[in-house]
Amino acid sequence: MRIPALIVTMLIAVALQVALARYAVADRWVFDFVLVGVVFCALQWGPVAGMMGGTIGGLLQDLLAGTIVGVSALAKTIAGFGAGVVGAQFVLARPRARMLIVAVVSVVHRLLMLGLTGLIDQQVPGISWGAILGETGLNAVVGLIAFHATEAVPAALERGRMSRRSTLSRRQW
Repeated sequence: MRIPALIVTMLIAVALQVALARYAVADRWVFDFVLVGVVFCALQWGPVAGMMGGTIGGLLQDLLAGTIVGVSALAKTIAGFGAGVVGAQFVLARPRARMLIVAVVSVVHRLLMLGLTGLIDQQVPGISWGAILGETGLNAVVGLIAFHATEAVPAALERGRMSRRSTLSRRQW
C-alpha cells in the first residue's frame, strides 16, 4: 500500500465532491465521488487501504458537509473494507467488473448511512429507491471512467515516449 497515493486519491475525490456538489439536483442526481475514491483505493491496494481511505475521506466529507461527524466515515470504512476483501478474493482485472463492485458498494453504503442515521436520530428514515439507483448509476459510471483512465493513461504515455525517440537510436537487425 502506498500511503501518499492513497492520500492524494482521497484529496482529489473530496475536491471533486465539493466542486461538483452544487450540480446535485435534489434526490435525483446525487453522486458520491468520495465513495468511488474509497473503492478505487480498496481495489488497487487492498482492504487496509480501503479502510484508511474510507476513514480519511468520510471524516473530510463529514467535516465539510456539516453533518454528524463520523457517520459517513464509519459507513465508508466498512464499505472500503468490504470492497478490498472482495477485490483480494477475486481477480478483477477488467474495469467493467470493478464498476460492478462500485455499484454494489454504493447500494450497501447508502443502506448503511440510512441505518446509522436512523439509529442516531431514533427514527426510521424513508428509503427512496429511485435516489439510491440514480446515485448507484452515477457512481458506477464515474468508477468506470476512473478505472479506464488508470489503465489507459500510462499506456498512452509510454506510446508517446516511444514515438518521440529517433529511429537512429534504435537498433534494427
